[in-house]
Amino acid sequence: MSDTASRYELSNNWFEMGARPVWEALIPSIKPARILEIGSFEGASVCYLIDKLGAQQALELHCVDTWEGGMEHAGLNMGAVEQRFDANVAKASAAAAHPVVVHKHKGYSDGQLAKLLVEGKAGYFDFAYVDGSHQAPDVLCDAVLAFRLLRVGGVLVFDDYIWGFGGAACDPLNAPKIAVDAFSTMYARKLAMLNAPCLQKYFQKTAN
Repeated sequence: MSDTASRYELSNNWFEMGARPVWEALIPSIKPARILEIGSFEGASVCYLIDKLGAQQALELHCVDTWEGGMEHAGLNMGAVEQRFDANVAKASAAAAHPVVVHKHKGYSDGQLAKLLVEGKAGYFDFAYVDGSHQAPDVLCDAVLAFRLLRVGGVLVFDDYIWGFGGAACDPLNAPKIAVDAFSTMYARKLAMLNAPCLQKYFQKTAN
């Protein structure tokens, strides 16, 4: 069991099985200081970033989530999920050697990301992780707004690229892939794809 999984109150191993194996090499190489996360759930990925980077540098993290859950979270007590997020992030931040500031943006991502743009944070972030709603129209909106908020040279990550609600019978509009493909096609001249497993997609922003 990893340090992240053992130190925090987590109900699943989604992060451990998905992003973590890639981030073990990626995050130390890019050392992001300003991080945007869309879809935070219990805070596994944020706590990993605080543990990994907070020992070496100050961090500013912005976490966007409704804490209402999506169709794949039916039956979950999302109030308890949010409480675990708060407790996990507080524990990680308190243990960090350098200052860690976590901004919690509770609400739908289109409004919260637009608000960040209005506040002057275009080109502000070093790293953006898109793992919120898995419905294609929402993913496309998150992608475009996250791109605007990311600095040139920053890294944009999409989780669950080939995830499908309902398995083989999945409606493609209820899955991220079609949105990520559309975004990466439209922004092809402003992105460089980074190597990653097919479960996720990683891009570096090369131009505004």
